[in-house]
Formats: sequence, C-alpha cells, structure tokens
Amino acid sequence: MPSSVSSYFGPYHEETDGEAQPPRSPRTGPPSPQIRRHSTRFSDHNLRAHLPTRMVMNENTDEGSALLAHPDGVRPYTVSGPPTPQGRRETLARSHSIGGGSIRFMSRNHSRANSWGHRIASMAGFDTTRNFNGPLSAKTIKSLFLDERVWYDQFTSTDWVHDSIADGHRVQELRQRKDFRGRLNAWFDGAQGWILVAIIGLIVACIAYCVDVTEAPMFDIKQGYCTTQWNYSLRNCCDGREECEAWLTWGEIIQPSKIDSTWINFTVFTLSCIVLALVSCILTLLSKTVVPSNVALSTLDENLGADKGADLGEDDTKSSISPTQDPSKPPNMAYYSAAGSGVAEVRVILSGFVLHGYLGLRTLILKTLGLVFSVASGMSLGKEGPYVHIATCVGNIACRLFSKYNHNDAKRREVLSASAASGVGVAFGAPISGVLFGLEEVAYYFPPKTLFRTFFCCIVAALSLKFLNPYGTGKIVIFEIRYVSDWEVFELVLFAFVGGLGGLAGALFIKASRIWAMTFRRIRIIKKRPMLEVGLVALVTGVLSFWNRYTKLAVTELLLELASPCDPDSLANTGLCPKESDIPYVIRYLLIAFVIKAFLTIITFGIKVPAGIYVPSMVVGGLMGRIVGHTVQYLSLQYPDFFLFSSCPATGGIERCITPGVYALVAAGATMCGVTRLSVTLAVILFELTGSLDHVLPFSLGVLTAKWVADAIEPLSIYDLLTDMNHYPFLDNKMHPVFDTELADIVPATRTNRIIDISNSPLVRATDLREKLEYLQNIGELDGGLPIVRNGVLVGLIPAPDLEFALDRLDDEDNTLCMMATDIRWAPNYDSDDSEMQTDPSDMTPYIDPAPVALDWHSPMDLVYQCFVKLGLRYMCVLRDGSFAGLVHKKTFVKYVKDLEKAEMGH
Repeated sequence: MPSSVSSYFGPYHEETDGEAQPPRSPRTGPPSPQIRRHSTRFSDHNLRAHLPTRMVMNENTDEGSALLAHPDGVRPYTVSGPPTPQGRRETLARSHSIGGGSIRFMSRNHSRANSWGHRIASMAGFDTTRNFNGPLSAKTIKSLFLDERVWYDQFTSTDWVHDSIADGHRVQELRQRKDFRGRLNAWFDGAQGWILVAIIGLIVACIAYCVDVTEAPMFDIKQGYCTTQWNYSLRNCCDGREECEAWLTWGEIIQPSKIDSTWINFTVFTLSCIVLALVSCILTLLSKTVVPSNVALSTLDENLGADKGADLGEDDTKSSISPTQDPSKPPNMAYYSAAGSGVAEVRVILSGFVLHGYLGLRTLILKTLGLVFSVASGMSLGKEGPYVHIATCVGNIACRLFSKYNHNDAKRREVLSASAASGVGVAFGAPISGVLFGLEEVAYYFPPKTLFRTFFCCIVAALSLKFLNPYGTGKIVIFEIRYVSDWEVFELVLFAFVGGLGGLAGALFIKASRIWAMTFRRIRIIKKRPMLEVGLVALVTGVLSFWNRYTKLAVTELLLELASPCDPDSLANTGLCPKESDIPYVIRYLLIAFVIKAFLTIITFGIKVPAGIYVPSMVVGGLMGRIVGHTVQYLSLQYPDFFLFSSCPATGGIERCITPGVYALVAAGATMCGVTRLSVTLAVILFELTGSLDHVLPFSLGVLTAKWVADAIEPLSIYDLLTDMNHYPFLDNKMHPVFDTELADIVPATRTNRIIDISNSPLVRATDLREKLEYLQNIGELDGGLPIVRNGVLVGLIPAPDLEFALDRLDDEDNTLCMMATDIRWAPNYDSDDSEMQTDPSDMTPYIDPAPVALDWHSPMDLVYQCFVKLGLRYMCVLRDGSFAGLVHKKTFVKYVKDLEKAEMGH
C-alpha cells in the first residue's frame, strides 16, 4: 500500500503542536454586491436582547471547570469590568452563496431566544421543568435542518446533503396541511419551478434580441453607414447585397481627399476595431474582484498563462504585495467576472463551488454591454459562450422571486442548469441542443424533473426570440442553412477525414493557446496592463482582417457563407460558387483566410473582454472544410469518369456531385468538438441548424472522429484545462479514475488546532475556537469543519462558516466559554437533579452536526470518490478502530486525484 501522501495538505499540515500559529488573515472573502434577507438590521439594544445570557467566571475558571451554582440562579460567564474593544463584533450574518451579496454586513435574523437548557431538555423529549437525559429525537434532528443556517462563504462548497435534507423537511411540513389552503400552497409550491423557468426563458430571449440588433449596426460602422436609416446594418440597408447607393463607405464620405479611399477605409476600420475593443475592455475591468491570498486559485477567467502561487517570481511577488499585506504570504489575486465566456466557471458553480457576485446583477449588466462592443470590434470571438454565462446570471437573479430557490443552494442549482441551457438555445436557435448541452457540459446534478424544466425553459426562450425576430428574416440565428441535395456513399470516408482534421485542429488550438499564454501573456507589461493586450490584439485584427473579404466579415456571417450551398437566385456575391477554372484561386484565397483566422483566434482567446470560442472555432473549421470540399469538387469535375465519381449525376451545376458547404459544416462541428469535447450536443446543433435528416449521419460521423482524434492528442478540453489551471475543487462526475490506494493514504495527521476536544468539559473558550477557525482560513479551508472529539471518539462536527457566524455574534469573545455538546450527562460534576442546568452559556449546539459522514481508515479510494461525487460532501471524517483519526477535505481529495492523473499522463 502506498505511503501517506503528506504533500497534499499544504504548508501547515505537519505535526506542529509546539509551533507558532500562522498569521491571522481577514476572515471574509472579497466584497461583492449585497442583498438583504428577511429583516432589517438589529439595533444594538435588540442585538443584546437576542444574545444568550452570560455567566461570570473568576480568575481560576477555565474550560475544565465544573458547572458551579450562582446565588441568583443565573450563571454569568463574563468577567467583571468593561468589555475589551476587540471583543465586540458588529456583524450578524453572511449573505447567500451566489446571490451577489456581501458575506458580512447584513442581518440574517438568526434569533436564538431559547436557552441551551431548554433546547437540550426538548431534545431529550422532556418538559423544560424536568431533568433531561434522553437521546436526540427525530423531531430535534429535523429542527436542526429547518432552522435558519448561515449562508455559504466565498470560495466554499455547497453542503448538498444539508440542503437536500432541509428541502425534504420543508416539503414534509407543506404536505401536513390537508385543508384547501394547504393544498393550494402545495400546488403553488410545485408550480414555482415552471413559473421561474418561463420567466428566465423570456428574459434571456429579450437580452439576446437586444444584443443581436445592437451589435450588427455597430459592427458595420467600421466600414460606413446607411444614409436612409443610420442604425441599419449593411445587410439590412442593402437587402442582403454587399453594396448599394444607400450605403456610403468612409472613403466616399471623406472625399475629396488626396489619400486613396482604400487607405481611408483601412485606417477607419483599424481605429474602430481598437476603440470598440477598448470600450469593451473598460467595461470588463469594472467587474474586478480581489481574491484573498489564502485562497489557492490562480485566476478565475480564461487566462491560460496565469501564474500559480508557487510559480511567482521574487520580483512579481514583491511588486504585487500591498504595503499593508503580510510579506510572508503570497499576493492577492484579482479576476474579472465579465471576462471570457464564463462557461468553465458556470460548470464549477453548478458542481457546488461558491463564487460571490459571479452571477450577480453587476456582472450581468457589464458582460452584456461589453459583449456588444467586443463582438462589434470584429475580433475573432463569439457571443454564444457568453450567452451561457448571461443566462445563468438571469437565472440566479430570478431565483430571488421564490424563497424555495433563494434559500436553498441545491434547489437553486437546478434552476441554474436550466438557465445555462437556455443560453445555448438562443445562441444557436436550437432548444433541444440546449437541453443536451446542459446535460453533457455544465450540469452536475440533473434529476429527471430538471430535464423537463430545462426543455421547457429552452422552448420558451427560442419561441420568444423567434417572435421578436431580431434579423427580420424569421430566423433565430443568422446562420441557419438548408441543403436540398443528398450526399454520396463514397463521401463518408471524406467526412470522417474532415472530422479527423477538425479534431486535430481543435487539439492543436488548445496547445497553441496555452503556449501563447505562457509566453506572450507572461510578459510583465502585458500581465499588468490587460488593456494594452486588448489594444494590440485589436490592432493586429484590424491590420490583418481588412485585406481579406472573409476575415473582414463577422464570424456568424462568415459561417453562413461557408456552409451555404450555391444559390443562383441569391443577390450576395460570396465568391464561393466559382466556375471550374476559378476553383484553385478560391482554394488559395480560403487558405490565406484560414491561416489568418486561426492565428487571430489563438491570440484573442483569454483577453479581458467578453468572448466566446464556439463560433470562432467553427469558423476556423468551416474554412478548412470548405478548402477540402472545393478540392474534392475540383477533382470530381476534372475526372468525372473516376470510379468514385461515376455515380454522380451528369447535370445539376457545379454542385451536382460535391457540395463544399456540407464539408464546411462537418469540419466546423468537428473543430468545435475538438476544442470543447461536446459530442451529441454538437451533432444535434448541426441538425437543428440545417433541418436536414439526410445529413445527420455525416455530422455525427465527423463529430465522432473529431472526438477520438482530439482525445488522443490532448486529453483535456479547453474548459477542463481552465478548471485545472484555476485549481477549482471540481470532481468530474463523468469520469472515474482508477485507484489502487485507500483512504489512509491521504488522511492528514490529527492536530490539536484542527479538532475540538471536549473530554474534560463541554465548555471551550471562544478565543481558542477563533484560533482554530483562523487556522482553517489561513490554509484555504474556508468551508472546512472542526471535528468534536470526546476521549478519542467523534461526537459531532461544526462547519467553519457556522462557527464563524456564531463567534461573530458574541458580545465579549475574549471572556466567553462556549457550549460544544448537546448531551452533557457525561460531564464532570454533572447532576441530573440540578435544576440550574437550565442556564444559558454561549450555546453552539444549534450549529453542530451530530452525525457527520465518516468512513473507516481502510476504505477503498473508489468509495471515497463516490461519496464526494454522488453525495457532494465538503469533507469526510475518518475513523480508525472506532476512534477519530482525521478529516479529509474535498480540496485535498481533488488535488490528490489531479496529481494522480498527471502522474498517469507523465507515464
């Protein structure tokens, strides 16, 4: 059996009973927008009224002292004299995990009016005037979950087990009423989910409509404007033609001039690219959030070149540390929630990770506005990926309408899964593909009822957008295509070949993006000034794109032209329906466009603007597929008697045998598959875009081949790579690593500052609890827990966020003892007939989990993996021969799994 893996537990996980404690750090995460819960803030007078009564202790009293009587029948535990300034803590609560609230400055109305004696008496099933020595009742356990608990802290994990049990108790109480009002409430409770997803679908469609009708005119403003209607795009102004009298270019407007109109158009085009990109970057930088140094993350946007904490050079570390920051700690990290597509972060959030403000109203507004400008700039990026993030923001904000979803993170994530799927539904005009995307890519917990609600949400969003008709053509997206001719049998080999090329291109794109980020983006001035990088990328985009017709088009319009069949009645002159003699020239022209577009896509991915990778990757693949299609088409026209082409019809125009647009769309889907590793979703997207059952087989074959090739070259998708780079505590439930170890190999040594020992007394000093809490926060376990041990036996566990909340409520923390056990019959000097046991010390029992999940020391690692993935645990206690042996945090297990995978890849 392998030896214990001590390297997985950070710098503070060794036996250090006599060592100095690590320096204290701020207890909270970065600030984020606030949201109030239930009630207004308590005044100081009301706050004292809600706090438990204190009991006085003399100089010799400590946590080992027995419970002594007091003449007035009350046990004051507060030393006489004025309270210490640091003992006063004004905060009452933290906000919701994703709702965008601050984690510290609001009231949670956490009333604890009953004394701990009354609680324990009721737990035992006795009247409060009688002694109590019974066990915890089922009703008491239920009350622990029904009680208002603290909300999840920043960069922590959702407690899926607690949320599931709490929702079960809520439903049980709702069904207890059998009268008409009770049945009406139960019906309305069941209808809330449908109402909510319908509202989300409608709002997502409205946002998509606003983005679509705004970015098109702004994109074409780089080339000129419409004299008849200033807010018309070139397509609308000229009714689909490339030029008309109503459209004036900048070269024509600035005339007469000594400068050639072509150079005027080039200058205005390039400057417009830069200005629009910088405006988008400014809006994105407004979403900046600072992450404390004790959170082990590299970045939270699509920066593949982000520095890891251990990789920071000495100069970088010194320059990043503020004057007030402890120089012994790594520097704080800043991320921009509006940058990139956000798909990787949405996937991690849906798995239970908490990111305050990432799905808030501020991010929604900034990302929507920034997306309009970034797409209009003409850079090689798309709006389809950001639609997923925007739709999830809408779902998160809409959850505030119903407390059922607002106060339960597990239920909330069911709605967020449906919201993310609706983003794909409006992005591609494919509601069924949206459902599959939610199931295949982002959703972590997807029960059957969520599947149906997701489908309903996508249908509402797609229908709403179709009624809004953003393009005036009745289409949801601009690149809907219809094929009329069928394919030949020999083309199946070519479709598989094109699919393999697409998978190769997608895998190489991931590697090239990583290399570019690790070299250019590591330059000091580029790393510190993201606007400079955006400006440079926009400049290069303008300079290279202007001279080629296809690179100058918007990515959606270019994809439409590449995939469309030849139409003799079309007014647009795309140049993709050439005569036989012109096909070689078209191939060379497309090859130049392919090289330019591939390079621009690589350098654009990861810059600080809202940007998606879906359609740009499809465009690169479409150019490659069109080149292959025209090559095969040219061969079929040159050698019509060759046995492969003998079955082709003799008449029917240049596309009588080969339709290059089909090859372009197959390669587009294959390249996107190579980048994202979507499979079934992509095949259905291509089907819904074409509406052709005849071409489902070529699309599916291309996607399958692409996935096989891409997995062989680069095992990780672009979003898997981002997840690993950011050190998210994400366990992929679609994969199952192979283990040959057991739980004992990753269990850290038991340390006194990581457990609460109540062997001598159930009373523990609040200052000792604060030190243990701050130790967990300093090592990054913000959502960890402190096991409660009595004589080596595990008797409970208190989560770190709950403990922080409870300690923050204390009036005089430095002189307070806290009750850490619900059953005190075993305590020294305990007298069951002592009527004064009904007194009220600082009671922590409502926050204690009396039955934490625990596994044996020799449990196989496969069982540990299933517990973390299927149960959604944040931590797991470990027992050895019935005694407490340690605690394994989810982040520790994730790091172990990732290192195991890297070791396997290294071999």
